[in-house]
Amino acid sequence: MNLITLTDPRSPVSEAYRTLRTNLSFYSLDNPVKTLVVTSAEPNEGKTTTAANLAVTMAQAGNKTILVDCDLRRPSLHEYFDVSSKIGFTEAVLQDDMLPLQETGVENLRLLTSGAKPPNPADLLGSRKTDELIKLLGESADFVIFDAPPVIVVTDAVVLGAKVDGVLLVLQAGKSRRDHAERAKHILEQAKVRIVGATLTNAPKDDSIESYYG
Repeated sequence: MNLITLTDPRSPVSEAYRTLRTNLSFYSLDNPVKTLVVTSAEPNEGKTTTAANLAVTMAQAGNKTILVDCDLRRPSLHEYFDVSSKIGFTEAVLQDDMLPLQETGVENLRLLTSGAKPPNPADLLGSRKTDELIKLLGESADFVIFDAPPVIVVTDAVVLGAKVDGVLLVLQAGKSRRDHAERAKHILEQAKVRIVGATLTNAPKDDSIESYYG
């Protein structure tokens, strides 16, 4: 899995993630974004890679950061950090006094994996117990980043997005369809979810920028 912010921290892509971190940190000084859902319009647009690398840059800046895998249907964050996903978010919601955070090998960054796959993820995410867990996570870190399924595929991201400070929509250059992006935006806005912005993955490389970091 591609954690370029660790494997090549001086690259333009890593710098782009740091710029995203800065933009989110100063998005609204009066109403700061502390809990953030990262999602996409459709599958395979880079949302999980974005969530993971953004979390790494947050932690590298000295912020206590928790990354949470809420893609309970197709979890993969545990693969990025080579840890087990047997116990995680699901168990933390269903069992009192359980918060199975795992170390990632990155200072200031802990991971809450997905855990067991529930029969109906949207119901679990919409529960009062999830509200309590989000509050607990927020009290335990400076930033909490949730990876959620694509918006137009299932309702999970909308349900979760309504419970946090904001949602970041990930789009992929050359792949994302304009109508799908607009539909995702409409779905989130209809649910009164706060969209803090969109980020583009797989954008063409600018050699003039690359040379600056060479």
